[in-house]
Amino acid sequence: MAQFLQFLFSGITVGATYALAALGFTLIYNASNVINFAQGEFIMLGGMLAVFFTQAGLPLPVALVLAILVPAIVGVLLEKLAIEPVKGAETVTLIIITIGASLVIRGLIQVWLGKATHSLPAFSGEVPIAILGATLMPQSLWVLGGTALVVVALWYFFNRTLHGKAMLATSFNRLAAELVGINTNWVLFMSFAMSAALGALGGILVTPITMTSYDVGIMLGLKGFVAAVVGGLGNGLGAVLGGLLVGILEAMGAGYISSAYKDAIPFVLILFILFFMPRGLFGSKSTDRV
Repeated sequence: MAQFLQFLFSGITVGATYALAALGFTLIYNASNVINFAQGEFIMLGGMLAVFFTQAGLPLPVALVLAILVPAIVGVLLEKLAIEPVKGAETVTLIIITIGASLVIRGLIQVWLGKATHSLPAFSGEVPIAILGATLMPQSLWVLGGTALVVVALWYFFNRTLHGKAMLATSFNRLAAELVGINTNWVLFMSFAMSAALGALGGILVTPITMTSYDVGIMLGLKGFVAAVVGGLGNGLGAVLGGLLVGILEAMGAGYISSAYKDAIPFVLILFILFFMPRGLFGSKSTDRV
């Protein structure tokens, strides 16, 4: 029982990070039908910039805020410089552009901050919490709490604010949204900024646990994409549940089978899910995306 709980805690913690990445994929997909494969680099940027700013002597809260704002600005620049000029291009073209942007971001960070692995101190100490024979690190509570706050904030934004409803309207029907006066260019602008900020937050929260380097975004981004597809691409709640599911299955597979297969498990899962449920576990049965 203790071993099972230990794997479960580990899976939920990393799954929460995948959930944030999956939410980033979902935001941009709903706004523009673009699948942004640079999402993993925003996770990497959050962790690497948090390390850089703290090592530069900035107070931790200031460093963390800057480590979220800077990737958000990078996300906006990606939309303005790479996506907007080719508006209306084929989906494959847009995917290739985002992959190219991912390579550029990764290369710049490698040149600037090097190839070394970095870590952040835990936000509230490293004394483990004992639960039924298993241990839970305090930083895991930060990851889970941060993800829960994001989910609540996004729910409020999309259901209780005018800007959020404008983004929802654009996701349903871009042309109809334009006809009633919604600035869909602004919606796309905001979706990239919010997506990048979500990824950066996930990178910051998980860095004290897993550490970070210039190339961690590759697998984190891919697993976030798997989570988004498993949950039903375009479905916000599905993205969160998909992320947690991917994280738990990955941890259980690594613990009970072999850690050598840890990275393969999410991709086996996506093949299995898409074979039987092409729209994902929580995808809409209708043709409308939400």
